[in-house]
Amino acid sequence: MKYLILLSTSILIASTTVVQAQETSGIIFHKSHEIKKQSAPYSDVVEAGNLFFLAGQIGMDHSTRTMVEGGIKVETAQAIQNIVEALKQHGLTIDQVVKCTVILSTMDDFAAFNEVYAEHFKKKPARTTFAAAGLARNAKVEIDVIAVKN
Repeated sequence: MKYLILLSTSILIASTTVVQAQETSGIIFHKSHEIKKQSAPYSDVVEAGNLFFLAGQIGMDHSTRTMVEGGIKVETAQAIQNIVEALKQHGLTIDQVVKCTVILSTMDDFAAFNEVYAEHFKKKPARTTFAAAGLARNAKVEIDVIAVKN
């Protein structure tokens, strides 16, 4: 009988712990820290437990809402700066990025893009890179990331 009570108590404690973990790891769709983007039909950052999924960033200067000029290297640097700013709003740094997805308007820009990328992503997160025609605002690059908060 003692064994049965002990087993029942253990199962109850374990199931309570699982339920509490699920409740505290809910999904949060964060509003953008950029006021002009708060009406966009997507979230800049979605938090799921300790994972942070950032929407893709392009080489747009958010203070002027215009694309930076100067080619793939300048656009890449601005896109990464936009990522850094979004991460900072959630107490994260670029070193906590574990996955990047990179979309280039042409693979001809890969080497120049990679030079700038390598300067910023020192931890070398996993990455997928491909080319697609027709990025938003005629951008040359778009980058989205997943970060982990420890």
